[in-house]
This record gives sequence, structure tokens and C-alpha cells, in this order.
Amino acid sequence: MTDKLLLIVAHAPSENTQRLRDAVRRGAGHADIEGVRVRVLSPFEAGPEDVRAADGIILGTTENLGYMSGALKDFFDRIYYPCLEETQGRPYALYIRAGHDGTGTRRGVETIVTGLRWQAIREPLLCRGEYREAFEGECEELGTLMAAGLEAGVF
Repeated sequence: MTDKLLLIVAHAPSENTQRLRDAVRRGAGHADIEGVRVRVLSPFEAGPEDVRAADGIILGTTENLGYMSGALKDFFDRIYYPCLEETQGRPYALYIRAGHDGTGTRRGVETIVTGLRWQAIREPLLCRGEYREAFEGECEELGTLMAAGLEAGVF
């Protein structure tokens, strides 16, 4: 059996957002999960070939002025048309580090992934307000959920 590839595309410009990204990676690499490789890239590093190669994608972004980070928007601008026909149905998950409510960020990302016809595996994880250590546990669970689902063939 060929390993599945989970791609994590996360904008992590601060120590706290790096901790969230690392928690997602840690969860995806849970010791009980076999047959899933994890690749972590910044939105500036990831391109269409990375998206096409992935069996599932976790997106991470900060809330910037009520929208997704410019880095994640740049990623979508570069991969949208090259991946449009080839990645329909791709399972994805989203986490947002939101200083406010995250609704504009969520709406912006969901508009684009709806156009790509990707399938959400769950509601977006919104890490709202002041930073809390509990966000890391939630992000770790998100990584584990996606990797376990890929391993089991659920997604």
C-alpha cells in the first residue's frame, strides 16, 4: 500500500502561530497512525504540484484585517487554476488564529475552496481571542483527525 500524503500549508509568522502549526504536525504524526506522510510548507513554498500530490490538505492562517493572511491568498492565487480540475473532492481542514471573531477569514477561505470543490472534513477550527495553550491541543486533534481519516480511507 502506498503512503497517503497530508499537506499542511500554514502561515506562521509568530511564535504562537508556529506552535499551532507544530501542534497540527505533531497530531498528524501520531504514533498510532501509519501509512500517512506529512509535509509542512509555508504558503509561499507550496505550489500546484504539492497540492496535486496531496491526498488531504490542512490550511492554517492568521486573521489579517478580517481576512486570510496575504500569504495564504497568494498560495490560492497560484494554485487555483492549475489545480481546479485535478483536485476536486480533495479533503481539507482549516484552522484560523483569530484575534477577533474569524468570520471574514473563514468566509474568504471557504469561498475559494468551494470554487475548487474541496470537501471540508469538519467545521473550521477558530482559535479566537487571546492566545491560550488549549489552542495547541485543538490543533493537534485536528492533525490527528485528518491523518487518521486518510489512513482509514474515510476521506
